[in-house]
Amino acid sequence: MKKKTTTGNWWDILGTPQYGGEMAIRASRNIENFDPYFSEGNTSIYGGWLERLLSDDWALDPAIWDYKMAWHPSKFMKGLLAESWEFPEPGTHVVHLKKGIHWQNIPPANGREFVADDVVFHYNRLLGLNNFPNPSPWPTEVYFKELISVTAQDKYTVVFKWATPNTEFIMEALHGVMQRQCIENPEAVKKWGDLSDWHHAIGTGSFFMKEFVSGSHATLIKDPNYRGFDERHPENRVPYLDTIKYVVMTDDEEALAAMRAGKIDIMERVSHAQVLAMQKTNPEIVAIRNPTTQAVTIQPRNDHAPFNDIRVRKAMQLAFDLPALARDFYHGSVDPYPNAVTSRYLSMSFKGWGYAYEEWPQELKDEYVYNPTRAKQLLTEAGFPHGFKTNIVVDIASDMELFKIILKSFAAIGIEMEVRPMESNACTAFVGEKKYDQLVYRQYGPLGHTYAPFQALTRFYSTAPVNILGVNDPIYDSFYPQALKASGEEETKKILRAMNEHVARQHYATCLLQPAEYALCQPWLKGYSGQIHSVWMGIGGPSRLSMYGARFWIDHKLKKSLGH
Repeated sequence: MKKKTTTGNWWDILGTPQYGGEMAIRASRNIENFDPYFSEGNTSIYGGWLERLLSDDWALDPAIWDYKMAWHPSKFMKGLLAESWEFPEPGTHVVHLKKGIHWQNIPPANGREFVADDVVFHYNRLLGLNNFPNPSPWPTEVYFKELISVTAQDKYTVVFKWATPNTEFIMEALHGVMQRQCIENPEAVKKWGDLSDWHHAIGTGSFFMKEFVSGSHATLIKDPNYRGFDERHPENRVPYLDTIKYVVMTDDEEALAAMRAGKIDIMERVSHAQVLAMQKTNPEIVAIRNPTTQAVTIQPRNDHAPFNDIRVRKAMQLAFDLPALARDFYHGSVDPYPNAVTSRYLSMSFKGWGYAYEEWPQELKDEYVYNPTRAKQLLTEAGFPHGFKTNIVVDIASDMELFKIILKSFAAIGIEMEVRPMESNACTAFVGEKKYDQLVYRQYGPLGHTYAPFQALTRFYSTAPVNILGVNDPIYDSFYPQALKASGEEETKKILRAMNEHVARQHYATCLLQPAEYALCQPWLKGYSGQIHSVWMGIGGPSRLSMYGARFWIDHKLKKSLGH
């Protein structure tokens, strides 16, 4: 590669991209499936070989938007399989595909061109339309029930017809953060029935699957015929990396040791305490800070006594001293403010989308101020002058030191709890099926979301599967259909704000804080800055892995100089 001089672009600080090498990523859970039809809720990596219509803008200055929050605003999206898109009339979304994109040269796709019929096939299969009688178990019903049809207008044009005119809703549904937007090969599905077997991995993306050993690792290798070029360095064909490897390490200490030894390049979802420890031993490792995608919450069944009484829910909130928690437990690493559904961080970063704490009237702020005396008064008014006994389901992967504070704070106002610990996957299934009858403590909950606006609007919608708290509130239920009818961004913002204020006043859940979480990155890996869904192994997964993985690169000289 020719040596380049600086261009005056913001990315010049990273240096000149280099080819070759392996990027190793810690997978905190086993990789479970390889088919977007099945695995939205599982840990999956098919974003490495399957691609989306739209993705992120690699050349966008992170000072404008850094893609570290779960919402990827449509104004910052760029075409990946799509060349352009438009809304010629309300409820009609037309997507024009890039020409000359080919499926990987693997049977039965055999390198044929990617066309509009492939997009139609994907959504028909996903949603159970036309010749597909069974929709995927994972599409969000409240999103896709608004979709009327998907048709190929010609070889390179796809037309989506919707029952809503709201363009924000349509962009979220089709191009948002989840893995369901990754498009699979029709011939592969027709031949094998589904793509759960990793040997059947065929896509349009920048990497192939080479090897998978369940519980151990997954290895992807570059497609040398991939069509892409680096938008920052347009003369450079990508991928730069030869290999991407996901290493399954369920134990944090094992993963941190591998990070120190240079055996993995990226470790996400790292705590503040773990970062401080890493900086003492390996100050060269880069720590990237971001708020969690959701705030920590205590989640009561709103449809079960005693939590169907708002006085009880208000009392629970008053049991916590949030500023002291931020100062003493989190050592000042988080803001000491509560959240409604939309995260304060997102509302502050993207003005108008939500209801930040700074906008709350004082009388509402007072309902979130530590006041155990008032909490006991509210419990007495609700018929519990001596408190009450209850139970709480606990995900043992959550912060158990924080849980000790939770138990102590509730006990101080007379709420005693029987603790029911569960392993994470079992807890997720148990809670998702609404089998719990009182309270749940998990690290992530229904408040403080950095996800897209319409995801926020459905959190407590009475018929939505995500409404695990059993909220059935006609006022809340009115916001979502109002938003579907909204024809412009400003109207949608007003509805989102009203919804957030209503949630803050109703206290559906007890809001603690939104802690920071970190990613650790080796200094020789360039381009990675914590972009969510680039390599992330949570729900939603690395749905942008093909795009980002093709553009990350390794500074081999720096790596060697550091002894690796």
